[in-house]
Amino acid sequence: MIVYLGRRLIQAALILFGVSIITFALLYLLPADPVRQIAGRSATAETVENIRRQLGLDQPFLVQYWRYVLKLMSGDLGRSYIQRSEVTELIMSRLPASLLLMVGAIICEVSIGLTMGLIAAMRRGTVTDRALMVSSFVGVSAPQFVVGLLLLYVFAVRLGWLPIGGYGTWQHLVLPSLTLGILGAGWYSRMMRSSMIDVLTQDYIRTAHAKGLAGRVVLLRHALPNAILPVIAMIGIDIGLFMSGIVVVESVFGWPGIGQLAWQAIQRVDVPIIMGVTLVSACAIVLGNLIADIVAPFIDPRIRLK
Repeated sequence: MIVYLGRRLIQAALILFGVSIITFALLYLLPADPVRQIAGRSATAETVENIRRQLGLDQPFLVQYWRYVLKLMSGDLGRSYIQRSEVTELIMSRLPASLLLMVGAIICEVSIGLTMGLIAAMRRGTVTDRALMVSSFVGVSAPQFVVGLLLLYVFAVRLGWLPIGGYGTWQHLVLPSLTLGILGAGWYSRMMRSSMIDVLTQDYIRTAHAKGLAGRVVLLRHALPNAILPVIAMIGIDIGLFMSGIVVVESVFGWPGIGQLAWQAIQRVDVPIIMGVTLVSACAIVLGNLIADIVAPFIDPRIRLK
């Protein structure tokens, strides 16, 4: 396990280095000028150049990137051009909201998706199976902002059961989590159905039935642990995606997460925040995949970490 974790940490460092240099290069090549955003439209050319010099943006690309890496190695993500605050503090202030939304969304998509997938697999070829798969296809295909606005109209405007937007109570969490969960549930249900159908045709399942075990026992104790492994891998990826924030959903529901922070930074060409959110997202994806790999052997002892 120690050797495996050491190797994964080295891989993670290389991935983060690649993400940082690619993102930094893309932002460097952007036609938009962050100095103009800082100085304002009425600023003189002299003022613009002074700001550019103070921020070190007049230096070549490699010099700018090297300075950024040196700060990054000490845990400094830089300082926001527009908000004039430390990027680390800005991200940490939005992190609780993003974590809460991540947990809520994963609970929704896993509970809905696995239930639909199991029922569809057990009712393979029936009307129920086809209806569930059509529903999952609709959930995957529907744009997030359409789903979000529809849920807002029904449950917040018409029924008045939940708040329209904001952050602070569990009621505020329901609709954004459900919006993300409907999209993810479609993928989970289709994957769970395919995986479960494949597992149910294996010899050990037929042997379990031949021994006289109850159908529920065979399904939950023998079939489900093997069929759920691909889903565990998907959850690891979703941890990273939800940690980075879902811009559309956060905008629709006024959710103060990292995604909303990133969107505001993109609009203002606030490079330090964009870099910080990108690196945090990359770390979350790497960590999510690592957690999924570590959990898998506990579900299926045949799996060995190498």
